[in-house]
Amino acid sequence: MTVALSIVVDGIAYGMILFMISVGLSVTMGLMRIVNLAHGGFALLGGACAHVLTMRYGMPFVPALAASVIAVIVIAIPLERLVYRHIYRFSELEQVLATIGIVFVMIATVNLFLGSTLLTIRMPPEVSLPVNLGFKVLPLHRIIVIVVGLLMVTGLYLLVERTRFGIYLRAAVDNQNTAASLGIDTPKVYLAAFALGAGLAAVGGILGAELLPIEAYYPLRYMVLFLTVVTVGGMGSIVGSFIAALSLGILDTAGRYLLPDVGTIFFFLAIIALLALRPNGLLVRPS
Repeated sequence: MTVALSIVVDGIAYGMILFMISVGLSVTMGLMRIVNLAHGGFALLGGACAHVLTMRYGMPFVPALAASVIAVIVIAIPLERLVYRHIYRFSELEQVLATIGIVFVMIATVNLFLGSTLLTIRMPPEVSLPVNLGFKVLPLHRIIVIVVGLLMVTGLYLLVERTRFGIYLRAAVDNQNTAASLGIDTPKVYLAAFALGAGLAAVGGILGAELLPIEAYYPLRYMVLFLTVVTVGGMGSIVGSFIAALSLGILDTAGRYLLPDVGTIFFFLAIIALLALRPNGLLVRPS
């Protein structure tokens, strides 16, 4: 019983990290109709910025987190305007090739300035304090990750489904010309959605650095994992991505606990079986 509870708690914390990073990819792929394989690069850039600010300049973690997320958004805005705006019109294969090229540019940039070693992020000592849950002693960091993830999924769902911005975004995706004729500034809507996704990826990369270590090849190393969350959850579905991230986090954690030698094989076989049954994902946003 204790082992099962430990798997669930650790898996939820891991799943929350996957959700934070992947949900922006779900928005861009499912709502904005772009195959953005470079999405994990924003998590890398956020983690790299946090590493520099905390390790080289001694900035406290919370201000470094905020500054790093802002820095990633500042990078994402001209990138969307100058590069991605043209990629939107490409075919799916061309989008894959273009965004994988952006991945290698991000990797080369981090390699040039910070090298290829692990990029440690200094967190407050209090974050490592143990919290006794009765059945398991858990670092405070894991609890913070779970709470932030819950706040994020709630906020995103309300933003996309219950606000004017969400209406504008869905209208722009369904028919950009009609939306523009109704007075919706579709380029600004796309820009805001893209910047939001990049910022969320940065938050996930920084908070999840303990579980998914930051290094130059981070976007390539975890690309399949992020794409899996989006595919299993259903592209464009915030709730679907959340359920998928938690399920995959628990499944992967269970494999590592119970089948350490073949856990990864079991994990991907389970995903193949699930997609065979639900090829469009758990929850599919109506077109």
